[in-house]
Amino acid sequence: MNTTRTGRPALTRPDGTPLRVLVVDDDPDLAEVLTGALRYEGWEVRAAGDGAAALTAARELLPDAVVLDVMLPDTDGFAVLRRLHAVQPEVCVLFLTARDAVEDRIAGITAGGDDYVTKPFSLEEVVARLRGLLRRAGMARMQAEGPWLAVGDLVMDEDAREVTRAGELIDLSPTEFELLRFLMRNPRRVLSKAQILDRVWSYDFGGRAHVVELYISYLRKKVDAGREPMIHTVRGAGYVLKPVTR
Repeated sequence: MNTTRTGRPALTRPDGTPLRVLVVDDDPDLAEVLTGALRYEGWEVRAAGDGAAALTAARELLPDAVVLDVMLPDTDGFAVLRRLHAVQPEVCVLFLTARDAVEDRIAGITAGGDDYVTKPFSLEEVVARLRGLLRRAGMARMQAEGPWLAVGDLVMDEDAREVTRAGELIDLSPTEFELLRFLMRNPRRVLSKAQILDRVWSYDFGGRAHVVELYISYLRKKVDAGREPMIHTVRGAGYVLKPVTR
């Protein structure tokens, strides 16, 4: 298994690309230290010093996680969180709060934040909290020596062409395997029927939507049967694969 320079198992996005993290803090020294620590993990990191810059950076970076200070010069972190969720509903948010601001911590979790750390904090704690959030959300996987994909408890070995969910082997046809692979390489992303046809069947879109619908139904019967569903229909847009959150 690959490791970071800290010796921890490396985490990547499910498709093997670096995780994307946005750091939002108006203290440039603190932002620089945080950014450096997260880049040390092999992640793609950007920093913003206020709410407006954070929203601009989020639209460009499309981060998997945001480290967000509650107190910003032009707004507060809760307002930024609401705007961030409008852009990326599934993004993980780790709040930075003052040690004595208990009401901020409660408000942050109530507003939809996933976790918080209090200032002063250790860089190790921030990294550990982020790694835990991203793995629980199904937005990261450990980078193994083999070509593995994982979204929640759904795991695919691309070389062996084996798929398991919660450790139970799922028997797929070649087309079902390719369709599921495309979904797993794009977790939480809504994929249109045209995109799926182009990637899985290499067809130009036009009158073949029923093929996608049919194979999605096949996959659901095998992947979601008797379990919490992971394959969702977004009416008028397409399909999305999401890990089950508890």
